[in-house]
Amino acid sequence: MSQYDFAGVGGARERLGAAGLAKYKSGMAALIREMTLDDYRQILALWKRTEGIGLSESDNEMATAAYLQRNPGMSCVAVGHSDQVIGAVLCGHDGRRGYIHHLAVAAEHRRKGIAKQLLTFCFAGLKRNNIPKCNVFLFCNNHDGHAFWVHHGWAKRADLYLLQKTVSQPSVE
Repeated sequence: MSQYDFAGVGGARERLGAAGLAKYKSGMAALIREMTLDDYRQILALWKRTEGIGLSESDNEMATAAYLQRNPGMSCVAVGHSDQVIGAVLCGHDGRRGYIHHLAVAAEHRRKGIAKQLLTFCFAGLKRNNIPKCNVFLFCNNHDGHAFWVHHGWAKRADLYLLQKTVSQPSVE
């Protein structure tokens, strides 16, 4: 039995890979699994209460469903007791580079390795799709987020600017 055997959520024993389990320092565990649209309401609530995350029309349920469909098996959630989503991240790629969006872990569950496990899941998906590099976007005033990413080996690109233009208005659900 490896360190990734888990008899927890729902009492069922599940065999998980290295990207499948985050162990809390307190001895509790969170299940890391692929994000589904059924998670949307809980994920949206988590994103809304997480400082440093900005939501837009691109984060509605229809847009999220399309993103998940275009990037199968890449985005994931961390699930605690009672199937409560306590962490989430969107991950996808354009065929050349990977992109991380909205990495969030509930405040009471931070500093327990959950974000790292969510990213491990994402990186495994990018590797399966032969994507060698990944980018993340941060608000300039997100100092805690910046510290997190730098601590985990990410580097700021001083040679690039991010420019954006609206090319169409999103459809209303």
